Amino acid sequence: MIGRILDDRYAILDRVGGGGMAEVYRAHDQLLDRFVAIKILRAHFIDDDEFINRFKKEAQAAAKLSHPNIVNIYDVGRFEDVHYIVMEFVSGETLKGKLQREGALSVKASLNISLQIAEALEHAHSNNLVHCDIKPHNILVTDSGRVKVADFGIARAVTSSTMTYSGNVIGSVHYLSPEQARGESVNDKSDIYSLGVLMYELLTGKVPFQGETPVSVALKQIQENPESIKEFNKEIPDLLEAIVLKAMEKRVSDRYVNISAMISDLNIAKNLIKSEKDSYENVSDLYATQILPKTEYKGRKENKSTKFQSIILKNKLPIALFLLLVVSFFIGTFLVYGKFWSANEVAVPNVVGKQLIAAKHMLEDKNLRVTVEETHDDKVPAGQVVSQFPEAGAIVKEQRAITIYISKGGEVALAPDLRGLSKREAEIQLKNMGLQLGRVDEVFSDQKVNTVVEQNPRQGTQVMKGYSVDIVISKGEEEKKVTVPDFHGMSISEAETKLKALNLQKGKITTIENYNVSPDSVVEQSIVAETSIAEGSTIDFVVARGGKNNKSEQQVTFVVPQEPNGAKSIQFVVTDKSGRKVVYENTHYANEKINKTINASSPYRVQIYVNGNLVKEENY
Repeated sequence: MIGRILDDRYAILDRVGGGGMAEVYRAHDQLLDRFVAIKILRAHFIDDDEFINRFKKEAQAAAKLSHPNIVNIYDVGRFEDVHYIVMEFVSGETLKGKLQREGALSVKASLNISLQIAEALEHAHSNNLVHCDIKPHNILVTDSGRVKVADFGIARAVTSSTMTYSGNVIGSVHYLSPEQARGESVNDKSDIYSLGVLMYELLTGKVPFQGETPVSVALKQIQENPESIKEFNKEIPDLLEAIVLKAMEKRVSDRYVNISAMISDLNIAKNLIKSEKDSYENVSDLYATQILPKTEYKGRKENKSTKFQSIILKNKLPIALFLLLVVSFFIGTFLVYGKFWSANEVAVPNVVGKQLIAAKHMLEDKNLRVTVEETHDDKVPAGQVVSQFPEAGAIVKEQRAITIYISKGGEVALAPDLRGLSKREAEIQLKNMGLQLGRVDEVFSDQKVNTVVEQNPRQGTQVMKGYSVDIVISKGEEEKKVTVPDFHGMSISEAETKLKALNLQKGKITTIENYNVSPDSVVEQSIVAETSIAEGSTIDFVVARGGKNNKSEQQVTFVVPQEPNGAKSIQFVVTDKSGRKVVYENTHYANEKINKTINASSPYRVQIYVNGNLVKEENY
């Protein structure tokens, strides 16, 4: 594959990685002069429709996303026997490589990486996409420390229907959620579980569940609780362990309500870590009682009441600040959760397709709280609910926050300037902007052949993504046409003058003996008179050679008749062996005398017309 050029554009330079489904290469985009990563489906899958469809879905899903922590998708296509996706080239390493090289990361570094991954997932979830395969192999870390989530190879749109994979376990088993391991329906909380596993590995250098076979690991994901993080590093704050364990709850309903809630706790941990170590540990212990799961985990042997008593002794914060934090915590906990603990359970109504106001009324009537997110959707009118979470029919407690995603209509884009691009280049640029190539017409133009000379809509016009842009392609300059005159009877010099005036070329000259015409006069031409031809065309001639000059002169006199009244059109027409031609034409009045000398090849006939009517005819 190295050295090959795909679609006359992407020059494959070297291999940078690969997985079970595809190989990844670094390539040079010769059109835009930039380095890109190209994922190419492995050869033994090209006849497998299931894999090809999944491969295409990866591009379709990821292309919808635009976020600094998600790898951008530029192009997708097929060239000969190669199915490929063109992606942003990220200079750096995978998170797996970083872990193998450094082992467990610091609390600060782990938090920084986890937050960036969570923010990428938040953007994906808001666009109704789940990743389903969060693992360090699919996380890239740039040289500057930015994290980018890659490989949305098995991400699928979240709809009101459940998502299953026909009982097949997809993804790396060490990071699978229990519901994925069982082949059950998954949603955004499955990504939350996998992120919890990943955080566990970042903090400890080990995955929480290990086994001799994938099946044994999958069973542990379903049945066992992870060992306490503090068994590996006692310096890890309780709050951070609580976040990890909350994300890794076995029951979907016991995990964070959404990734935004998890981000909120991660930010609390990030802010607290800036304080002194003792203060951080003490304050984080208070928050831990709020977010710790109900399940007891291995290794949690410390008596909580004893540790709580030690807070006051060890705390280095001012007493007033400490008391304020304690009081604020319990007041906030009571206000937020007091009603929740005693609330009744209700079924979530279906608000998909409803207007925002109507949806809010329906949910609030059930004593549910409403969180509104906006998303682009070209199939759902602006202002209507695209989807909801939890889905309709789910049994939840009153005061549960229900997230509804409101359509902003289709995404908009500005029509690019396509003039001067080839048809293929225009199509690629439109595709990269979420637009389509529409009607293609051709016109004659002084612009370069096969380049765009016009487009509709014009550059800078705001259109919806998916809109078709029509283009007009140059066919090159149009050939100018001229009408071939009748050269018969002309001398060859007269014919040459006429050719030059019409921008035509004299071709081959052939001579023949002809005693009925003047020497050097044209008797034949290669292109028939009245034919339309391109300027610059060549005409061959046959010219009379030698022979006697049988032309004779004759004086013809004609007196204009009285009738009809008024001015009269007078024509003298001569017909000889060379053909018929008008030798005199003018306007006269009654009784005027016209004398005309006729020079023609004998024998010939002279006809005189008055207002188009033949009045006299003589043969000579």
